[in-house]
Amino acid sequence: MLTSGAGDVVFLFDVDNTLLDNDCFSAALDARLTQVLGAEGRGRYRKAYQTLRDERGYADYLEPLQQIRQPFVADSELLHLSSYLLDFPFAGLVYPGALDTLAAMARIGTTVILSDGDMVFQPRKIQRSGVWDAVEGRVLLTVHKQRTLDAVQQAYPARHYVMVDDKPMLLSDIKAALGDRVTSVFVRQGHYAAAGIERGALPPDVVIATIAQLADVDLSLPAVRTATQELP
Repeated sequence: MLTSGAGDVVFLFDVDNTLLDNDCFSAALDARLTQVLGAEGRGRYRKAYQTLRDERGYADYLEPLQQIRQPFVADSELLHLSSYLLDFPFAGLVYPGALDTLAAMARIGTTVILSDGDMVFQPRKIQRSGVWDAVEGRVLLTVHKQRTLDAVQQAYPARHYVMVDDKPMLLSDIKAALGDRVTSVFVRQGHYAAAGIERGALPPDVVIATIAQLADVDLSLPAVRTATQELP
């Protein structure tokens, strides 16, 4: 694995519902599944999807197609569902200002994607969205981000980290693990963010309504080490 040299700050960006609108993709997928498979078939797909997610800890959109297939498939629309997934125009779902935010943070430190997901669809999504190129290929794919922090720090050593994510409980776990070495940034986008911050969770250091607002937060060193700013 290629690693960076030790720097002042590394920005770790989540992808789904942080940089791109994955909820919109999920709704579009449901509509397509209903069109091709009917409501009952969409239900079988989603049941298989949720079972896999519970077992593995990450979303896998391709494997459920394998699980619901019949021994003989002659339906061309059904066969095209995998192409629908792999060729989905994710560039159109990137949140306004997200790529500009990545560029702005790159002027302060090193920008890295830290995402969970499978090893086929998730990299494809990151590539087709334009996010891969925006961070010059610095992409880490994992299961349970909070359990792989040692590997993340080894890959991209830094004096300080900024974790940008839409899941407040995940941010709390990372803050508990890294303490003052991380600034947690909660982006209120997507269904996880809409659920709010759970009781007992460590509050995020920074709360923003959209990813584009991150460019307005003073994250320059050394202020980044003690950021406790919340934007309206």
